[in-house]
Amino acid sequence: MKFSAYLDHAATTPTRPEVISAIAEQLATGGNASSLHTVGRAARRVVEESREDVAKALGCGPSEVVFTSGGTESDNLAIKGTWWQRHGEDRRRNRLLVGATEHHAVLDAVEHLVHHEGAVVDWIEVDASGRSDAAQLRQLIERDPASVAMVSRMWANNEVGTVQPVAEVAAVAHEYGIPMHTDAVQAIGQLPVDFAASGADLLTASAHKFGGPQGVGVLLARRDASLTPLTHGGGQERQLRSGTLNTAGIRGMALAATLATEQLSQEQEKLAALRDKLIRGALDLGLDIRVTGAHEVGDVSARLAGNAHLRIPGCDGDSLLYLLDAAGIECSTGSACQAGVPQPSHVLLAMGISEDDARGALRLTLGHSSTDADVAAFLETLPAAVDRARRARSASRGGR
Repeated sequence: MKFSAYLDHAATTPTRPEVISAIAEQLATGGNASSLHTVGRAARRVVEESREDVAKALGCGPSEVVFTSGGTESDNLAIKGTWWQRHGEDRRRNRLLVGATEHHAVLDAVEHLVHHEGAVVDWIEVDASGRSDAAQLRQLIERDPASVAMVSRMWANNEVGTVQPVAEVAAVAHEYGIPMHTDAVQAIGQLPVDFAASGADLLTASAHKFGGPQGVGVLLARRDASLTPLTHGGGQERQLRSGTLNTAGIRGMALAATLATEQLSQEQEKLAALRDKLIRGALDLGLDIRVTGAHEVGDVSARLAGNAHLRIPGCDGDSLLYLLDAAGIECSTGSACQAGVPQPSHVLLAMGISEDDARGALRLTLGHSSTDADVAAFLETLPAAVDRARRARSASRGGR
């Protein structure tokens, strides 16, 4: 059997064995955390102890932890919920200041408000490394501070791994009394994430990005955060997120968050070493490969330790993806597929990369289960895949 190298941890990272055991044990126990009988109270105890564990891991108070189904729901609750609440209180507040390189869970929520609710969006631009600065945000706010409903800026980019100055952004927003949200889905487990120290009012996290199960996440929301809920029903989670709580998933997420934060230092060192070996090895292949975004050997502050984003001229990323997959290398491209039509990544275009250059992108992301063998397998497989992808592209263009 061919060796399989999993290099797509930014999409989902394998659930940690300890987490699987904890989830299985809880599933066998059962119980609805909203029930008042013995089993229900036991489930509630698990939920509240997990809430405390998540709060400790992420630097917030237990009352600030709102359990959700994952990053997408948390982003939607943060964006729509804040805009609805703030705009409802003051009709002048219709403007959203949002990073141009956000995940689609944020972008599509914003676009919904623009097209259906009359919101206005100003995009926070980025430089060639994918980073924005607080000075630009200040300029956008000062055009009309009273019209700004909220600011949203992701902690670390899901495609190119660029880390944003979240605390600086939050500080500027707060000078004008504007709430700030950050999507920290990619940051937890690779960067120190302290909600209180960040200054953010709202923070999104998703368990399956740091060794927990899929289908569970959190929105950290300060006690004074004003949000209109997306759903209504039983009034769970401060009446912000009604619905029966996923007790087993919550228990698994709490354990994963604890492990990820306890092991952060050694994990950063390990992942950065693997990332740097992958990038250096790819550049040494003589294939005219380019690295997207800022990269310094050993650095874990400007770029996520586990992120390597490469652009390979003369190739279509989708072709490379399929060729690598056939050889046992599992990764992703830098493009998003919308309505069945491959499109260049909005992140790369916002960074000033040409559409043609953006089409030859590969995102290679590492995690807690990654090894030297994964990197070696990728580097061994890449040259043949690039050669075939380039020949295929040339043939499709009539040999040009």
